[in-house]
Amino acid sequence: MNYKLIYHPDVKRIDLQLIDSKNKFMIKKAIEERLATHPEIYGKPLQRTLKGYWRLRVGDYRVVFKTLKQKILILGIIHRKDIYQQIQKRINSE
Repeated sequence: MNYKLIYHPDVKRIDLQLIDSKNKFMIKKAIEERLATHPEIYGKPLQRTLKGYWRLRVGDYRVVFKTLKQKILILGIIHRKDIYQQIQKRINSE
């Protein structure tokens, strides 16, 4: 089953601008081949304040997402050292 991918506006405007082309290619491939087909197998559920959200690990980057029936909302693609603080701010501002 393929899910429809929906990106948070900050992903394209901010996150992808900070990632080099090699990592962008790896992340794009992982999202299309793994996340869009089987998010529950390749993703890992987050806990505590981010309960209900999932993450996909791609090298040093994390893709934080939420599944909504046939859609996947990608909230951020950020380096692992910064992801959880920035995602929390993004979620709180919605």
